[in-house]
Amino acid sequence: MAGMPKDRAGTLPPQHQEHQPGKQKAMRPTPVSIRDDYQGSAKLASRVALITGGDSGIGRAVALHFAREGADLTILYLEEHADAQETRRLVEREGRQCLMIEGDVGDPEVCARAVNETLQRFGRLDILVNNAGQQLRREDLAQIEPGELERVFRTNVFGYLFMAQAAVPHLPEGGSIVNTGSITGVRGHEKLVDYSATKGAIQALTFSLAQSLADRGIRVNGVAPGPVWTPLIPATFPPEAVEHFGEDTLLGRPAQPCEIAPAYVFLASSDASFMTGQMLQINGGSRLG
Repeated sequence: MAGMPKDRAGTLPPQHQEHQPGKQKAMRPTPVSIRDDYQGSAKLASRVALITGGDSGIGRAVALHFAREGADLTILYLEEHADAQETRRLVEREGRQCLMIEGDVGDPEVCARAVNETLQRFGRLDILVNNAGQQLRREDLAQIEPGELERVFRTNVFGYLFMAQAAVPHLPEGGSIVNTGSITGVRGHEKLVDYSATKGAIQALTFSLAQSLADRGIRVNGVAPGPVWTPLIPATFPPEAVEHFGEDTLLGRPAQPCEIAPAYVFLASSDASFMTGQMLQINGGSRLG
């Protein structure tokens, strides 16, 4: 597969980006968002999905897979305009529509606006993918500042809840919410203490929402990836850590986003009609923890 690391050591060139959540356009190699040989089969035909953090990384990959499966999309992104424009271009190349909305998921008014604009554009909302995230590497626990701690939780946890609050009144029976968790939510990470805590909270939120919304016929599940080659990685880790990112998996490399996104298709589609309150672990046999 083009862009897929081949060996089991030093698979990525050292690199670093200064600002979160990072820009996909600046990454080398560019992440693989969708395989050329991925065949859609109308699993999401006539449906509308709203994807937070949909400009790049896992979010872009989910958007492209959903589009190939027949869905129209809204992507909510923070400020990465060039990445968002490229995602829209790629979605439209699949023959689907893509509404771009800039805003911070940590603001409940932004979340409500994203849902309202989606309804105005498409007339419906069937799927919510909570994917926007922030992580900050800290060598020592004492380096975690209160403002940073609040910011990570506001993006990773509050934003998921705010989006659910805005979307749920409009999701139909058979609708779906898919949350992006992480292996760190189960096993933790010594350098990502606060981020790991948010991912544990996302698991609990997923299980709780599944119970809360079951009577309405709305399914809530999550995907918990291991190491994935996304803009968050060079925007979080120093160059020497990026070079060896993902080597601690049994497969000896990180995942490409295209290896994660099909799980979102499955959970959002009727193929998973008897699944709710579940977290799918896709981690390459990670040895983390």
